[in-house]
Amino acid sequence: MIELKEILEEKIDKGWSEKEFKHISLGDKRLDKRLKKVTEQLSKKPQASINHSCETAKDTKAAYRLFSNEKVTEEQILLSHQEATLERINKEALILVIQDTSYLNFHSHKSKVGLGPIGNKILQGLVMHNSLALTEDGLALGLIDQKIWARDVEKKILSKRELEQTPITEKESGIWLKALGSYMNLKPDGTRFITVCDRGADIYEFFVKAKELNSEILVRAARDRKLLGKDMVYLWGYLESQDVKGELEIAIPKTKERKERKVLLEVKFASVTLKPPTRFKKEEKEKLGDIKIYAVLAKETNAPEDVEPLEWMLLTNVCVETYENAIERLNWYKRRWDIEVYHKVIKSGCKVEDCRLQSEDRFIPYITLCSIIAWRLFWITKINRVSPDAPGSIILDKYELEALYAKIHRKKLPEDDVPTVKEVVRWIAQLGGFLGRKGDKEPGITAIWRGWKELETMSQMWLIMKSL
Repeated sequence: MIELKEILEEKIDKGWSEKEFKHISLGDKRLDKRLKKVTEQLSKKPQASINHSCETAKDTKAAYRLFSNEKVTEEQILLSHQEATLERINKEALILVIQDTSYLNFHSHKSKVGLGPIGNKILQGLVMHNSLALTEDGLALGLIDQKIWARDVEKKILSKRELEQTPITEKESGIWLKALGSYMNLKPDGTRFITVCDRGADIYEFFVKAKELNSEILVRAARDRKLLGKDMVYLWGYLESQDVKGELEIAIPKTKERKERKVLLEVKFASVTLKPPTRFKKEEKEKLGDIKIYAVLAKETNAPEDVEPLEWMLLTNVCVETYENAIERLNWYKRRWDIEVYHKVIKSGCKVEDCRLQSEDRFIPYITLCSIIAWRLFWITKINRVSPDAPGSIILDKYELEALYAKIHRKKLPEDDVPTVKEVVRWIAQLGGFLGRKGDKEPGITAIWRGWKELETMSQMWLIMKSL
């Protein structure tokens, strides 16, 4: 007779991580198996500590030993996920790669070693730069690149002049170029990568790097620039002088600082040529060359008096010759908000800033693993909106579907009934407080990760009851 413990462990071992980490190679098959099991345990209770997720003392000890093993590195963990991500990407004609930086605050963890200054330089933590692969309709396919590091505590604070003279490869802002080079080497033949970045990537060398790599990019401009061949004309002024080509209405999501609202934007665009900034010497300017680029200006003209008008100046090397081209580029940029939600899942959904591992060679691999788990939670939210009629079995195992259905409907799941993704996600969200009233929007990530935590407890109890 199979023991209950064996049944539970088999369910844990054969979850989504088995497929996601099928390429993992830590140099020891036992380590490979342990990584998959720890991934399942952490993903079932993403907001819980390692101790709480693993439950038993034996599993908890094994998890800590996993992260202390020198073979278990963030590079190896990410590599296996990248390979699985590329398999998903390979089916797509166009992928939006959203780059962004976030900061992990560990200031209250006084015994941690390997941290650096963040924020106002009083706080201690890590810098994390992610490149998230999305389909055009917003389905996150995985992390295509990730860099995590601590700033040098003893690094000299440079003057503006010294900073201008420092090569981009020695600046923290060089991470945008480094990430671009990393994932462009992975790009499958037949798939377009459109890199989408916020103002942090508005660096002349970034545009040069994209040209060298033949990489398509879209960057929100952070600074005005004098244009080549246009006497005393700057980027913003030149775009402002163009005719309005049309209007676009978009919904601005709610944040701590603002309410959700609809915005009507006037759209203008033009082809311009940027020249190297004055911070470069003559020979450097000649080497870098001029950059021909397309600029799209989207500006709110009738904002409420108490609201700052929305304005985007986008720079792209993807052709913009028609209004339809401009609208497509604006829709690409709108997807940049998704990575901010993803970072929220890492911090609030997976609670990585509560991690108590002490040294960087242990907690950085842990953060990488949690980043992959966070992607999975984010994917569940998005698959509901992209493919709502797909079978719910792509999200949950049969026993989890049975437990969830029984909780929501107070009866057994019929043998011939296969719930859809939309039904399953809404049921999970109901466990997390989502009301699902008529007129309510689809559930958000917060309700889903709260419900996910409840589902794990129910599912384990369901297996226990079935085995008795």
